[in-house]
This record gives sequence, structure tokens and C-alpha cells, in this order.
Amino acid sequence: MLDMDKVKITPRDQQVLDLLVQGCSNKEIAGQLSISPRTVKQHLRTLFLRAGIRQGRKRVRLATAAYEKLGERS
Repeated sequence: MLDMDKVKITPRDQQVLDLLVQGCSNKEIAGQLSISPRTVKQHLRTLFLRAGIRQGRKRVRLATAAYEKLGERS
């Protein structure tokens, strides 16, 4: 399991992650944050690398870890 506490997350990365956890597509995330879908992909790609996710269902693994961390904050 991923430990999101060890992954460097910028404020913008956190916004992207929050929308990802809500089930938004890259296009929906881009629209809500007023950035391009390409920029969303770059944020996710960077987060995958920082989290050490190199294969498999990257979005699912990242969203699951972020969701679990969100639950810990409540």
C-alpha cells in the first residue's frame, strides 16, 4: 500500500487528487481548475513518479491511497 504521507504533494497536486478521488476525468478536473487536460496529465504523471507507481492501474492506485489518507484526516 502507498503511504501518501511520504509523497511530496503541492497545493495544486492536492486539488487534482481531491477531484480524482471524487471520480472526475482529466477533462473534468481541467475544467474545474481552469487548466488544460494536458496539465492535469502532467500533475498525475509527476505524482505517479513520486509515489513510485510505475505500472498497473495508476489512477486507481493513486486515488485509493489519496482516499485512504483523506479518511485519516476526518
